[in-house]
Amino acid sequence: MKKLIVCMMVGLGWMSFAYAAGDAASGQGKVAVCSGCHGADGNSMIPSFPKLAGQGEVYLVNQLKDIRDGARNVPQMMGILTGRTDQDLADMAAFYSTQKVTVGATNPDLLDLGRQIYRAGIAEKGVAACTACHSPTGAGNAQAGFPAVGGQHADYLISQLKAYRTETRTNGQAKLMQQVAALLSDKEIEAVASYMQGLSE
Repeated sequence: MKKLIVCMMVGLGWMSFAYAAGDAASGQGKVAVCSGCHGADGNSMIPSFPKLAGQGEVYLVNQLKDIRDGARNVPQMMGILTGRTDQDLADMAAFYSTQKVTVGATNPDLLDLGRQIYRAGIAEKGVAACTACHSPTGAGNAQAGFPAVGGQHADYLISQLKAYRTETRTNGQAKLMQQVAALLSDKEIEAVASYMQGLSE
């Protein structure tokens, strides 16, 4: 319950964070440079690169700003966002948010464990259910800035959960995710990531 309250408080804080309104039509032309890694419609074909299609605007804008400004270290993105204005980033986020994410498959061997962690957490470890912030369908909470995870590549999700666990990812709502990831084993991370990869609305 405590973690759920923390999640809600963080979400409300993000809701009050102002950002420029994006224009999806303008954004379509601005994301051309992104298509090589993330796909023309934001559905990356490379498992290590995140799908951006269907992602909430608030989350995307904040991540793009953090990458541009150096608060989030993504070596593959170095220099790509240099010179982009806040409006550019808002437009890019708006475009991706209007695209439909493609959904992958869950490893059947990991289904039960992944579903248990995502939907109910791990009570004996104090791990809250992922649904509290990311919704039962994996759609996230766009208004609060919590990312959609349904359909996301398992490889990418694993890398990010491990980055939170080692505290090498520190931007945004990292403290909350660091607390959760620190309690998860490699197998549990793999299982919940696989479950999210196959999750859809």
